[in-house]
Amino acid sequence: MNVNGQASEHHHEDISIRVHVADGLHVFELAGSLDIATSPSVRAALTDASERGDHRLIVDLTKVEFLDSTGLGALIGGQRRAKEFGGEVRLVAKEGQILRLLRITGLLKVFAVYPRLDDAVSDGERVGDL
Repeated sequence: MNVNGQASEHHHEDISIRVHVADGLHVFELAGSLDIATSPSVRAALTDASERGDHRLIVDLTKVEFLDSTGLGALIGGQRRAKEFGGEVRLVAKEGQILRLLRITGLLKVFAVYPRLDDAVSDGERVGDL
C-alpha cells in the first residue's frame, strides 16, 4: 500500500478522524463512536473531500465501537455524493457488531465492504466474497 502525503487528524469528543492518501484513495480512519453526536463531523469530512474533488474514498470502521442510524446516514450521504461524480465510498469493517449492522441493514449491497484496509485500497477480497 503506497501512502502519499501528510496525514491529518480531526478530533471530536467521541470520535477521531485520521485522513491520509493511499494509492490515490483518500482514507478516513475513524475511531470511537459514530452516532448522533459525531456524525456531523464525519459528514463534514466526507463533504469537504468531495468539494476538493476527491470522490474515491475509503472509510475504515475497524476502530469504531458504536454505529447508529445517523452514522449510517453520514456514510450513505458520502456514498451518494461520491457516486454523483463517478466515485465511490469503500468501507473497511472487521467481524463484529459493525459488520453485523451493515449486513442486517442491507448495506453490503450499497457499499463495497472489505475486511482489511489493504484489500480496500487494492479492491481485493470483499466481505461478501468470504
